Amino acid sequence: MKPVNLGEKLATFDSHWDPHVVADYNDNDVMVVKFIGEFPFHDHPDTDDFFLVLEGEMVMDLEGESHTVKAGEMFVVPKGMTHRPRAEAECKVLLIEPKGVPNTGDPATAAPKPRI
Repeated sequence: MKPVNLGEKLATFDSHWDPHVVADYNDNDVMVVKFIGEFPFHDHPDTDDFFLVLEGEMVMDLEGESHTVKAGEMFVVPKGMTHRPRAEAECKVLLIEPKGVPNTGDPATAAPKPRI
């Protein structure tokens, strides 16, 4: 047990849309990721999707609406809802998902989640 410095963890990689696990929380992965551009629309039929913006700003596109999420704000997408995060400039985000949940909602297209 020791503190996890999210800034230090984010500094270890430059890739985008590539979540990295930084801690375990019950049966969940706590991850950091960098966004830029648009992620594909997708859903998670069995779990909500948690986003906490650490730095920058993102937009969460939902079915028929969009929400700007700024640093220090969080957004929870309810399970089964089609959504797409996007960011015009680099945005740093903390994600929490149950272990084994693919980031695209589809294991065939999901990014690996390395532990750092």
